[in-house]
Amino acid sequence: MQQFQMLFPGGKAKALTLSYDDGVEQDLHLIELMKQHGVKGTFNLNSSLFAPEGTVYPAGQIHRRMSRAQCREAYDNEYCEVALHGAPHSFLHAQPTALAMHAIITDRRQMEEMYGSTIRGMAYPYGTYSDSVVDILRLAGVAYCRTTQSHLNFRLPEDYLRWGATCHHKNAALMDLCDAFLGDVPRNEYPRLFYLWGHSYEFEADGNWQVMEQFLQKMGGREEIWYATNIEIYDAHQAFNRLIFSANGKLVTNPSYYPVWARCDGETIQIPGGATVRL
Repeated sequence: MQQFQMLFPGGKAKALTLSYDDGVEQDLHLIELMKQHGVKGTFNLNSSLFAPEGTVYPAGQIHRRMSRAQCREAYDNEYCEVALHGAPHSFLHAQPTALAMHAIITDRRQMEEMYGSTIRGMAYPYGTYSDSVVDILRLAGVAYCRTTQSHLNFRLPEDYLRWGATCHHKNAALMDLCDAFLGDVPRNEYPRLFYLWGHSYEFEADGNWQVMEQFLQKMGGREEIWYATNIEIYDAHQAFNRLIFSANGKLVTNPSYYPVWARCDGETIQIPGGATVRL
């Protein structure tokens, strides 16, 4: 065996994911656009900041949080993952440890009760964090957390609790990055991930929904791209990292339930969950 590289599900070498914050009304339009182009993403919510049921916002207000019932309905589909954003949207790094832990655990407990599922993802409120906050997230059972840092590349993260994105949708290089991503040919290294983040209310504030429409038209509906939520990216990568190889490199065992795809000496292979495959 000379080369063994990770691939995404279906044997694909490229993936796209989105991440949008705050649970605002503009997410409804964003989700409709995502559905039209077969794109998936993650929406990071604050469980203590839902709008009261029946809220009517004054004309001209841009940041319009949805109610609990609206959020429960909006993200309950195959295109959306719900993740945490800190129950009160506080600066976690500035909080005493006990209060920071409470903000995260409260958010996780309330969101899991609301959606009836285990929630393991998060985005940092205001993008701020510290080493101690990262430790708190790990203890609280959070698997990944998105920062507000844009690295302008397509690499998978080395530390999922400090997960930076490719770029924000306002980045002037957005379409150039799309062209670079689509034209890239992954070879003897990790596959490529395009990670876009932002807040959907910004499209209304800036009067530029066409930015997302153009992005999705260019990047959506492509056979070579795996469209995934944040947690699906995480799970696929972790399953690959848990593969067990024999001493001579001729056998590989997948101890997880998650099927793993890889390229071995130029050949695409699948290692089913719980299976041992001869290479």
